[in-house]
Amino acid sequence: MNGVEELLRYDRVSVGYGSIPVVHDVSFALRAGEILGIVGASGSGKSTLLKAAMGLLGPGGAVSSGELRYKGQNLPDLSEEEMRRISGAELAMIFQDTGASFCPIRTVGAQLYEAVSAHEALSEAEFRETTTALLQKLRLDDAARILESYPFELSGGMMQRVGIAAAMLLNPSVLLADEPTSALDVSAQKRAVEEMLLIRELCHTAIIIVTHNIGVVRRMADRVVVMKEGRVVESGDALDVLERPTQAYTKKLMAAVPKLRRGA
Repeated sequence: MNGVEELLRYDRVSVGYGSIPVVHDVSFALRAGEILGIVGASGSGKSTLLKAAMGLLGPGGAVSSGELRYKGQNLPDLSEEEMRRISGAELAMIFQDTGASFCPIRTVGAQLYEAVSAHEALSEAEFRETTTALLQKLRLDDAARILESYPFELSGGMMQRVGIAAAMLLNPSVLLADEPTSALDVSAQKRAVEEMLLIRELCHTAIIIVTHNIGVVRRMADRVVVMKEGRVVESGDALDVLERPTQAYTKKLMAAVPKLRRGA
């Protein structure tokens, strides 16, 4: 992908909570239209890297060294107002349990409209037209019913897929996906993966997917970063890393995790 625009770069990034370091000297880049998989065991620092980009590290958490640049801007240096303008509109994030982020006593449509209205001035009719078209493109049938439903009226798998679609309402350049399939059964997991691949195809969105599931990365990723205890132990082209790993830890990871074959 030589010559393709670089959107997001981690340049020797370290992250800590107070005096406790959790990510050490991590470097990689995400290019336009690319899917990058970050894999590793729980506690390896995968999710921390995404939260650092979105300013979601929480109390005591901070990028302690290095630079984390989106289109040339060092994200940790931006003000809260500057991050609010970027979040959702240019950098969007989906979580392991998207349904938990929805209020149970308001309809899905009302909550999505509120989120979009924070960035764009549009009528409710315009919102519904745009949202319905997106849901249909992503093969989510009966968009009107989804928008009128309360979160508890939809299955966990459906809510996760709705959350993925919702992240794309403002057509961000980068989608950060933090364990988006780990809480799903196999069939719902397959549909969520297909939805993210379709997002890349339709919108040319660059995606970082964090997961412990090598099978999901095998199905989706162009490149892979392997992490252990807050450090990168191996990285490169997805097929090279997954089929011909050079590090013992990566080989162990390959053997331990169920695989979803490409084209399955």
